[in-house]
Amino acid sequence: MDPLAVDVVSAPPGVPSRPATLADVAAASGVAISTVSRALSNPDRVNAATRDRIERAARELNYLPNAHARALTSGRTRAIAVLVSDVTNPFYFDIIRGTQQHLKAAGYTQLLVDTEESDELEDSMLTGLRRSFDGAIIAASRLTDRRLAALASEMPLVAINRQTKGVPSVFIDTPSGIAQSLGHLVSLGHRDIAYISGPETSWPNEGRWRALVRAGEQYGITVRRLGPFSPKKTSGAAAADAVLNSGVTAAIAFNDLLAIGMLMRLRERGVRVPHDLSIVGCDDIFGADFCNPPLTTLTAPIEQAGRVAVAMLLSRLDSAAVPGIRQSTTLPTHLTVRASTGPARTA
Repeated sequence: MDPLAVDVVSAPPGVPSRPATLADVAAASGVAISTVSRALSNPDRVNAATRDRIERAARELNYLPNAHARALTSGRTRAIAVLVSDVTNPFYFDIIRGTQQHLKAAGYTQLLVDTEESDELEDSMLTGLRRSFDGAIIAASRLTDRRLAALASEMPLVAINRQTKGVPSVFIDTPSGIAQSLGHLVSLGHRDIAYISGPETSWPNEGRWRALVRAGEQYGITVRRLGPFSPKKTSGAAAADAVLNSGVTAAIAFNDLLAIGMLMRLRERGVRVPHDLSIVGCDDIFGADFCNPPLTTLTAPIEQAGRVAVAMLLSRLDSAAVPGIRQSTTLPTHLTVRASTGPARTA
């Protein structure tokens, strides 16, 4: 079995195949249903050889005990929900890897939820699945500050890439890195620079834009804002066309997927990067250094963010009554310069 395998919850749900039952596990292991139930809920009451045979059968059948039933007997489901905005976005791969590894080591199951960039779906999944998990980790939440804070008062949760009062968080400091990106471009002679905006509901998007505005004031330039664009490679073509129409000499994209899509479109249109136009991405996802040309981008400790979020959440679950638990952590980023940025073109 893949050690990084997780239970994936998508919405809207399709018609699932019939899940394995206690009876299936009992038949596969050659014992009574009551013995299976004892082995999985109170393993010390079943001899080791029988317990091992039952657990092996349960794994092979991908048997998942009913979370609500487990909660009734133990008060815990031993499951943590991990919500991401787009499960196909490589940015989330490292977060999922980091959370899964740490949760597995702590004896928890990870429930992976794809919220499809929707605040409504994010809210409904958190509330609708509440009995199925002990706590939640939310990456790049699309909820309002007020709603996220309300949910944090109702259930243990940690937000990644979001800073909201009253909500424990792991913040990847891309705003500071974005300001560093602007300084890099200015040092290359660029004075007319655009920010390729991500979703309007994205909290990190607004934080990066505000950081760019402040940095632009320090350098005595005005950064243009183009978009919003969906944070996907397929949106890169429209973003590239908008950049070319604006006449800027450099662009900083909301994320690497947008930047990679832009590079593809610019190549189609015969625009030379970085000779004609410099491009900067954000996140340093897998593949950013394989582009043509390799992408200058912010390198972020994404997998570490997942691990830290799990540690914070489990500390809250295990020490709910203990004061002084850390409420927030900030992880630094740095600019990785590659071949997609160069000196500003001259007339």
